[in-house]
Amino acid sequence: MSTEHVNQPTREIGQSGSKVPVVGLGCMGMSDFYGGRDKERAIATLRDALEIGVTHWDTSDMYGPHTNELLLSEVLKTERERVFLATKFGIMRNEKGEWLGINGRPEYARQCCEASLKRLGVEQIDLYYLHRPDPEVPIEDTVGELARLVEEGKVANIGISEHDVSLLRRAHKVHPIAAYQGELSLWTDVHEGEGNVIEACAELGVTFVAYSPLGRGFLTGAIQSPEDLADNDWRKTNPRFQGENFKSNLEIVQQVKAIAESIGATPAQVSLSWILAKYPHSVVIPGTTKSKRVRENALAAQVELSGEQMKVLDGLAKNAQGGRYA
Repeated sequence: MSTEHVNQPTREIGQSGSKVPVVGLGCMGMSDFYGGRDKERAIATLRDALEIGVTHWDTSDMYGPHTNELLLSEVLKTERERVFLATKFGIMRNEKGEWLGINGRPEYARQCCEASLKRLGVEQIDLYYLHRPDPEVPIEDTVGELARLVEEGKVANIGISEHDVSLLRRAHKVHPIAAYQGELSLWTDVHEGEGNVIEACAELGVTFVAYSPLGRGFLTGAIQSPEDLADNDWRKTNPRFQGENFKSNLEIVQQVKAIAESIGATPAQVSLSWILAKYPHSVVIPGTTKSKRVRENALAAQVELSGEQMKVLDGLAKNAQGGRYA
């Protein structure tokens, strides 16, 4: 696979002055949830991503748990200056991977930040997210502590993930929120269950960071049957990957494939290009464990869709069958 640099436009993260390529890399699947672990291949993929120019890496303390941050540290030892590093806290899991709930308490935010800094082997996190809202803790309290971490130089920018518009506005009053991370793809448009959060992001100068922009791999067309997934793959429990929902959702993929074939692109590239064209204050962080996919995804930044193609793609999300989570 070629590791020749891929030219991508950049977009600013919030109003921070820091710019990242529009296509980044979600690192979760290298350590958790999707079945199959290959540390050496993951490290090679991370190194290739840097050569290609994919320098915005997204992780979390709950991926593994903890093992994904440790994985990234293997590359960050020598390449820290080349990476825009994002991680998250707030979803608690024990060492067995069991879910323990959400924690946004200020003291927990500080504890998690310091633990992530140590695991990652860095002095500062470029973008630190509260992974999910804690209904027991006012958002002002959590963001207030994150702001203190910014003042201390341990965090450069603050983000939140999967919060509603009201919480976003409240958080932004305490300290500028640089990025909002939410699920966004051709089968999950942000207006579905997200209110007008993407408009609020545009209004406030917050970058929308789209996770699962390829529908957890479904929109690439590579998954043609639930049997294509490993037995321990989390997606087997996802309603969109089950039974009649799966069959119905394949029709969305067929429409994406048709457009891709007409312009000499791949379904993944069309899916990513649609987000970037429709939402000019967004960036995407597709996840993969393979270097060739990192390159394929990065090239999506060079794909141009016509107005008619955008119109067809705009209508696909309403046809998705099944909830985002079980």
